[in-house]
Amino acid sequence: MGRNVAVTGGSGYIGSHVVDALLDAGCAVRVLDPKPPHRADAEWVPVDVLDTGGLTVALDGAEVIFHLAAIADVNDVLADPTLAIEVNTLGTARVLEAARRADAGRVVLASTVWVYAATTGDVVDESTPFEPNTDRHLYVTSKIAAEMACRDYHTLFGRPYTILRYGIPYGPRMRDNCVVAAFMKRCMRGEPLRIDGDGSQHRFFVYVEDLAQAHVRALDDAAVNETFNIEGAEPVSIREIAESVCELVGSGAIEYGPPRPGDLRARVVSSTKARTVLGWQPSTSFAEGLARTYAWYCAQEAAEGSDRAALPSPLGVQDELP
Repeated sequence: MGRNVAVTGGSGYIGSHVVDALLDAGCAVRVLDPKPPHRADAEWVPVDVLDTGGLTVALDGAEVIFHLAAIADVNDVLADPTLAIEVNTLGTARVLEAARRADAGRVVLASTVWVYAATTGDVVDESTPFEPNTDRHLYVTSKIAAEMACRDYHTLFGRPYTILRYGIPYGPRMRDNCVVAAFMKRCMRGEPLRIDGDGSQHRFFVYVEDLAQAHVRALDDAAVNETFNIEGAEPVSIREIAESVCELVGSGAIEYGPPRPGDLRARVVSSTKARTVLGWQPSTSFAEGLARTYAWYCAQEAAEGSDRAALPSPLGVQDELP
């Protein structure tokens, strides 16, 4: 494709997979992140998402800006609500403003299906209106505000945008506190798996490599000034995840606790628009994606074991044993 693109948060879990997909599609990728990217063929500009001046310089010549930098863990949002608003909402405004000052291209915002916590109804799509009088998590509010900022920059300044509302991603390089990662690592350590509530709550999990491919599809002009749900194809309950992980690992116990406050109520989120407009749909079943993820964790564990074995013995004591 030969497009010059920038990715804020490109060194993170989802961002690293988006960088992979964009590079594989022939894009020149510039990673905007305080941490270096996972591969050397991506340009790296260490810049903070709240630094408008640094972002303006870094976005020079970018045709599309994928804005993924955010505080995405709801527990982190609870721990520091004002920081979450600053990064998720003000950070988005700073990216939009920097893109405007640099006369750069379209901003593609990484949003979330969690925004539907501010809606009513059991089946929702991109046209479902937000309802202010709903019980929801502050994370939801921060993302809705970010979406509104994108729309407002278009209204006020003619700045193009695209909004991708992610389903719940899983796969290699997950943060340790993602539910699939937490279950898998605890089970591999022989620790019991804890479920908040009865485990019947379900999500439409989307494999992270499928999610990354949606960003390649979003390069198309058909995505300009549009919002898309990038959702998984099959509902999976938290209890099913725990049971599947135990089956993969070959052992494990499951414990239950009280439900988590502010959790996302299950809804059917339609991704028909992404399929019909972008030609995107998930291609990896949950069972297949979970097996790939487990294989990745096993490979990581083996590599860490090899690294430890290669370390020299302290003071040569082990070498002197009979």
